[in-house]
Amino acid sequence: MWAGSDWTWHKPVLRNDVITTEAYLKDVIEHQTRFAGRSFQQIYHVDFFNQHGDRVAEGDSWVFRTDRDEARGRGTKYTEARERGVEQLSDEQLAEWGKLYANEEIRGATPRFWEDVNEGDKLPRMMKGPMTVTGFICYAQGWGGLYIRANKIAWAMQQKHPGLGIKNRCNVPDCPERVHWDEAFALEVGAPGAYDYGPERCSWLTHQLTNWIGDDGFLHKSKCQIRRHNPDGDVIFIDGSVIRKYVEDGKHYVEIEQHAETHRGEMSAMGLAIVQLPSRAG
Repeated sequence: MWAGSDWTWHKPVLRNDVITTEAYLKDVIEHQTRFAGRSFQQIYHVDFFNQHGDRVAEGDSWVFRTDRDEARGRGTKYTEARERGVEQLSDEQLAEWGKLYANEEIRGATPRFWEDVNEGDKLPRMMKGPMTVTGFICYAQGWGGLYIRANKIAWAMQQKHPGLGIKNRCNVPDCPERVHWDEAFALEVGAPGAYDYGPERCSWLTHQLTNWIGDDGFLHKSKCQIRRHNPDGDVIFIDGSVIRKYVEDGKHYVEIEQHAETHRGEMSAMGLAIVQLPSRAG
């Protein structure tokens, strides 16, 4: 289960730059969780370099390795969601929420100056959803699903990694990523239903930030922690607020706290970011 990331961007990536990476397993930590009892957090680190050897970005990302049977049989995190079953959203709700899409604020070429920002300022609320299986597949198309293969290519991958394929209802080995579109398999692993991709949640938070800072701002740091699965039917609201502004090495920074909640008020993700803004003082 992909569960979060912690990014730092040092320099812009420019057109025609050539990026190389260095990656390694940074840590393995044992946890006790409501979702599946004993779980292991695997943290990976990646450094990104341009053709001049400059490090343009670095990031940690982490997944949780869990026991499927334990999550399905004894996990308590999604008991209420399973008992609730499928929730019908009304046309009135959808129309009201759609106003957030219609009125989404994109700063663009209008600079947001550091001097005009104050601690306590709120970022415009952003909506994502309602979640659909189609949406999960759309994200997989861009994300590049590591295990989503078909026919001979799928067979060759499974021959090389025999433990990779998990048998479906026809006794055919299939990819573990099908938790995102196969409802029955998602329930088998303890999730409340077919659910979204964790990395997409992090991109939602950075989307809110880049909308707000505009073209002249620079996203320096962003940390995102995933708190629950978002099955199809969920609607996510992202709110952010300025908690600090400061100057360091002549650069003007703003620190922003973010929360993403479902339309039922459940915590979906939380984030902390640092953005650099242009100054009127130049």
